[in-house]
Amino acid sequence: MSVEAVTAEPVVEEPSFKLTLLYQDEWLVAVNKPSGLLVHRSWLDKAETRFAMQMTRDLIGGRHVYPVHRLDRPTSGVLLFALSSAVARTLTEAFTHRQVHKEYLALVRGWAPEQGVIDYPLKEQLDKIADAMSAPDRPAQDAVTTFRRLHQVELPHAVSKKHPTSRYSLVKLFPKTGRKHQLRRHMAHLFHPIVGDTSHGDGRHNRFYREQYGCERLLLVARTLSFTHPVLKVPMRIQAPLGPQLLQLFAELGWPASESDY
Repeated sequence: MSVEAVTAEPVVEEPSFKLTLLYQDEWLVAVNKPSGLLVHRSWLDKAETRFAMQMTRDLIGGRHVYPVHRLDRPTSGVLLFALSSAVARTLTEAFTHRQVHKEYLALVRGWAPEQGVIDYPLKEQLDKIADAMSAPDRPAQDAVTTFRRLHQVELPHAVSKKHPTSRYSLVKLFPKTGRKHQLRRHMAHLFHPIVGDTSHGDGRHNRFYREQYGCERLLLVARTLSFTHPVLKVPMRIQAPLGPQLLQLFAELGWPASESDY
């Protein structure tokens, strides 16, 4: 028996944020988190009043939800919550023991290799406020990401003064570990930073995508989560839609532009 995700109508909290229900049962709920939305209240932005946890709780009638994994603020896609502390413990252990298969899509600068493995340990990046009590001298932690290139394009725009054209790739990323900003840091290490990444990316290409395509977000999507249901013990595969904005961008780049293509 396999349980497939279903998509409900979006519920609009604010004009800029739409939270879409992807899956719900007695034990789990999964939503499509938009880019720019914090998962929960954070010292990083004390003025923010909108959070995926609260919006999900409101969406399902006020029932408490328990986070079981992380999703960076600028990243969109599948965000999974448990509906009890016991299920949350089980799912958190599954993520910790690498029993959850994660797939991401990213648009990166340059022509990435056809496929590869990035095995590059990462030192923990501490936030001055949120991680003020953490030890700053921890050793680098193992971090592994595999990837596969899906499409590439060369545009007749000299974004960099070194080249008369600009190249980009669409890659599927499979993180095997869950370090902070792992995918963004690994792709930057490979010299193929993710477009829209203001921390680890290339500002010239970020600006080009803003001005040329009206794209003001990190082009990284948590596309799919696959795991064993913690109670029903059946395979789960929950997938977030790419949405019309990204599909229109792909079309403008000459790539397939339907959800089923990815």
